[in-house]
Amino acid sequence: MFLRAAATLIPRPRPSTLPDDTLDFTRASSLGEVASYNAVCGFPLTDTLPPTYPHVMAFEQTMRLMSRTDFPFPVVGLVHIANSLVAHAAIPVGAPLTFAVRAVDLRPHHRGRQFDVVTTASLDGTVVWEETSTYLRRGGSSDDAPAPSGVFEGPPAAVWKVPTSAGRSYAAVSGDHNPIHTSWLGARAFGFPRPIAHGMWTLARLLAARPAMRVDARFRAPVFLGARVELRNSELRSELRSKRVHLTADFS
Repeated sequence: MFLRAAATLIPRPRPSTLPDDTLDFTRASSLGEVASYNAVCGFPLTDTLPPTYPHVMAFEQTMRLMSRTDFPFPVVGLVHIANSLVAHAAIPVGAPLTFAVRAVDLRPHHRGRQFDVVTTASLDGTVVWEETSTYLRRGGSSDDAPAPSGVFEGPPAAVWKVPTSAGRSYAAVSGDHNPIHTSWLGARAFGFPRPIAHGMWTLARLLAARPAMRVDARFRAPVFLGARVELRNSELRSELRSKRVHLTADFS
């Protein structure tokens, strides 16, 4: 899959708009796959899917969409900056889900341009899960928008040391083998001093500690493998932070 993504770096004329079609496909999870994912992300094993698992089920087709010749940007270099998901109902492990994936809303961002990949999963004709993943194509100012203040009273809800193996472990259960997460050389090639955790691993790890069926998350700074991070909670927000805020998650 990563070879297909890397091939998008080959220079060629590209359209200025997103493709307007939708990818439809059906996929069922397996107990073994879900058990492995849960072990990596910290979810308990039950007979229903974690709220982030349909993202994994749709990942291959999402990459296929963004690797097409009619996509306006190369996949390599896109930055996943936000993720909103809603689980409308519990989804049984093994249930066949019908997915629809489309790219929408190409718009300016202070650091370039951004767009959304909207994914829905339906069971027996009813939408049971929705997700909007926002991606950035850099090309503007290098300055980041200010992160929220991150002031939370009291001790952290949890303190984690991110496993140095988390990049490879999550790649194995998600199919996301981006070398910035799995390789020192790959990370350095993209400007990182060492590998960073997958954004969706950090979100899954947070939701394993603070279960929710609806969340709006922003990936604000990379989490380096081996780093020590704190989970801090308020009534409607969580933050994953060290000396800086890495992830904010708003609940409603």
